[in-house]
Amino acid sequence: MVQKYLIVASKSDLAGMNITNQLLQFGHFDFYFIEKETIFTQNLDMEKINQFDSIIFASKHQSEKKEKTLSVHAPGNWREAQYGGEKGKVCPASAIFQKQVFQKLKFNSEFFHLKNYNLTLEATHHGPLIEKPCVYIEIGSTELEWRDRKAGFIVAKTIADIVAEYKENPYNEVAVGIGGPHYCPNFNKLQMDSNVAFAHIIPEYALPLTEEMITEAILKTKEEVDFVVLDWKGIGRAESREEIIKILDKLYIRHKRASDIER
Repeated sequence: MVQKYLIVASKSDLAGMNITNQLLQFGHFDFYFIEKETIFTQNLDMEKINQFDSIIFASKHQSEKKEKTLSVHAPGNWREAQYGGEKGKVCPASAIFQKQVFQKLKFNSEFFHLKNYNLTLEATHHGPLIEKPCVYIEIGSTELEWRDRKAGFIVAKTIADIVAEYKENPYNEVAVGIGGPHYCPNFNKLQMDSNVAFAHIIPEYALPLTEEMITEAILKTKEEVDFVVLDWKGIGRAESREEIIKILDKLYIRHKRASDIER
């Protein structure tokens, strides 16, 4: 079945406008431009959103370190909703779609010689909260990068490629990631080089894990989740690891350490 994709960006977002302007050279796409920030659910017309199968948010990324980045993540909040969305709720997301986006971003970055940008997943964070599978693809982290036409081209080319080429891969193993820092170095490696695909990632700073959190992550992964991957050293104290294992075992959820997965 042909998927209907909607590209969403804010008119006030320099990176979002950069990406969507670059997309025009690759053919016809369905765009939805809003006046305010995309992370706040109330800024979105849900009637329009719900006409599509999958939503791609083209956006800027901001960070204190101001590093040059291309990043991919699912939206949602494991705990408080400080930046849009709702407390303890995350959006539906496709692990296989995000894996292919991530891999295509790397391919296009290398093929078109985009230099000095770090490619990374981010842990699930911020709003909005919608009912359709969605993903944020971002350029960071300062106005210089948001306006960078080559970075905008790379993200736009990636979106165009994925919209044209995406196919579900029944051979991927689908997982939820737990532990590690926000930028997920160990999950980055697995998303790029292993057979495992991630949609939602619960970072160490969102712990302690609750049954509600892992249940939300699994229910909101579009595909059936095969197991949880633990960034073992990125979970911290032994007590934290033991509590996570206890919850997963209680819910009959398989789990593996990131270091045990073949790449």
